[in-house]
Amino acid sequence: MLFQIGGDWVSLVLWMVFLIFMMFFYPRFMVSQIMWKLEKSARNLELMSSKAKKIVTKEITNKPDKRLRESIDRFFEFFVITPVAMDPYGVINKFDHVIRNQRDRFTYFVDQVAPKADTEKKACLEMGLAGGMAVHEIAKIVRHYVEIVRKTKSIQIAMILQMQLPLIERMARGMFKGTIALSKGQPIGDGLGPLVAADLIGNEKVTEIEDRIVMAKIRLDGREIFVIKATGPGGRIGSPGKAVEKVIKNNDIKRIITIDAAAKLEGEKTGSLAEGVGVAMGGPGVERSYIENIVVKKKIPLDSIIVKMGQEEAIMPMRKAIKDALPEVRKSIKRSLERTRRGDKIVIVGVGNTSGIGNSGKVVEKVSKWVDSYENKMKKMVKEKKKKGIEDLEF
Repeated sequence: MLFQIGGDWVSLVLWMVFLIFMMFFYPRFMVSQIMWKLEKSARNLELMSSKAKKIVTKEITNKPDKRLRESIDRFFEFFVITPVAMDPYGVINKFDHVIRNQRDRFTYFVDQVAPKADTEKKACLEMGLAGGMAVHEIAKIVRHYVEIVRKTKSIQIAMILQMQLPLIERMARGMFKGTIALSKGQPIGDGLGPLVAADLIGNEKVTEIEDRIVMAKIRLDGREIFVIKATGPGGRIGSPGKAVEKVIKNNDIKRIITIDAAAKLEGEKTGSLAEGVGVAMGGPGVERSYIENIVVKKKIPLDSIIVKMGQEEAIMPMRKAIKDALPEVRKSIKRSLERTRRGDKIVIVGVGNTSGIGNSGKVVEKVSKWVDSYENKMKKMVKEKKKKGIEDLEF
């Protein structure tokens, strides 16, 4: 019977030894194989983090000294501790206080390392630092789990990290490209809202009504429109919630329209629109809460318009499909205005990062040309990569 199963005693013994060997040592082989891939990814992310740091440093000065490099290295480890939220009462004010402290620290640091830079350049450096720090944090977290796998030899942790790596690397690449764009003051995907606001403002005069927020009054379809956006062209987000709150307190507002970029689902088209209700505004929710609190008291309708894009596309240089959505957004605004009466006062908020986007309609053509040029440049780069057989064809 044994002869029939294995052919002979030697084959049977060898087969049993192989099974026992695989049972005990195959997981170790798997971990070793996965570790090679994880280590390679961790090193690539650390290289990306180092490059992001150099990009921001170069935007400050072409000849950085040891003191500047040490200051930037130290600031890249900056962190924010979120407030206690077990008792929700007053948590919005706590978050607002911490966020403002964070922003003040960024402003102070940039003032120290780039005292001769103008206001707009300093704003770009603040955003560039934030982007570089995000890449740095991703690299540190991946390295942390790689070292855990190395120490524990846990195949479960290794496989979980390996499965997540494509998404992590995709996010890191987006943040890295965003760091370059923000440091140089170039338009990014999240600037769609401010771009729409600038287009609506045209040649009208703007006034600063809140910290890093400007407003212009225009007439559109017989309505009086208060257009609000972050101050450009430096990279800023500002405090749009408090600005809207201030406008509502001083005027009889009949409707609020918020325009923002929003993460699309895979399979959805970049630049496609969706209309809804509520406040289209990302972030921790502090600015959104200021609007929601006052509109509930005054029963003001909220319309929202979103332009869909990938999470990485929001932080990366603006894509042509996003810029080309501008005419459709204007049509959507007109549809929203049809639900109001002539003479009504309406607030329109262009939510997002205003990097590379000024405060007038003149910037729209400039941004459009830049985006078209960038798109053509990236397409050529993708073709060259394809010819060379490089797998990473994303831009």
